[in-house]
Amino acid sequence: MSETDDSTQQNVFGEPLETCSEKPLTGWFRDGCCHTDDADHGVHTVCAKVTDAFLQWLKSDGNDLVTPHPQFGFPGLKDGDCWCVGAASYARALEAGVACRVYLARTHIRTLDIIPMEKLKSYALDLS
Repeated sequence: MSETDDSTQQNVFGEPLETCSEKPLTGWFRDGCCHTDDADHGVHTVCAKVTDAFLQWLKSDGNDLVTPHPQFGFPGLKDGDCWCVGAASYARALEAGVACRVYLARTHIRTLDIIPMEKLKSYALDLS
């Protein structure tokens, strides 16, 4: 599958995947969306609105998203940024009690292979 194959790039509702963040530019393909393909072994499909606590936990879990890496065009994340995080990492954060809020319309359907919808819904920012 290529990054332009939109037929499988759906959100958890089975609808077209919405943009997660363009500032900072996120996504496996750095296209602003949580698009994925078979090469994305980290399954970067959860559109999370990160918090300081979540970022510090991720760093302690081995994924430092705070430190800027300008050579890769990565500014480092701060509280309130949106980012496509790995579904397995997010699942571990749920278990650790440090998960941040998520946008379901911006979260890829493949996330449901790892995290049940009911768990995601309790952290959703975009449910009425």
